[in-house]
Order: sequence, then C-alpha cells, then structure tokens
Amino acid sequence: MAALLVAAVLDEDAGVGRWQYLRSELTDANQRIESLRGEVGRLEREAVLLESDSFALERAIREELELVRPGQQLIRLGQGAPSGWNP
Repeated sequence: MAALLVAAVLDEDAGVGRWQYLRSELTDANQRIESLRGEVGRLEREAVLLESDSFALERAIREELELVRPGQQLIRLGQGAPSGWNP
C-alpha cells in the first residue's frame, strides 16, 4: 500500500503532480471564462446603445475612423505623433 502511495506522488504523468497541474489549469481557465463573460456583457451593452442612440453610433464611427466634423480638430492623447507629421 505504501508503495502505491509513493508511486502516486512521484509519477509525473498520473500522480499528484499531474493533478495539481490540471487543477491549476482549471483555475486559470475559469478565471479567463469570467473575464470573457464580463467583456461579452460590456459588448452587449455597447451594441444596445449603438442600436438605440444615433449620436452614440455617430460618435463610435467617428472615433473608429478618426473622422471629424467640419470645423473640428482631432486631438490624439497618449499616442506618439504619426510618422511624417509636421504641425
């Protein structure tokens, strides 16, 4: 019986070490699932807003395409200047 216990502890492919590794992988996967669920929720709320609010849709499009209305200026914060940019 003691030999089986020692074998279970020392066997890297089927023993306690493997169980601990798989348990850690499961914990990591569950954390990733929760993170993705949060992102899905955020994206669903954003989709509802974009479908129901024309101003929010316009703003999202202008931000994505970096467009401005006539008379407006685009100011980028937290990014380096584009190559070849000369104010």
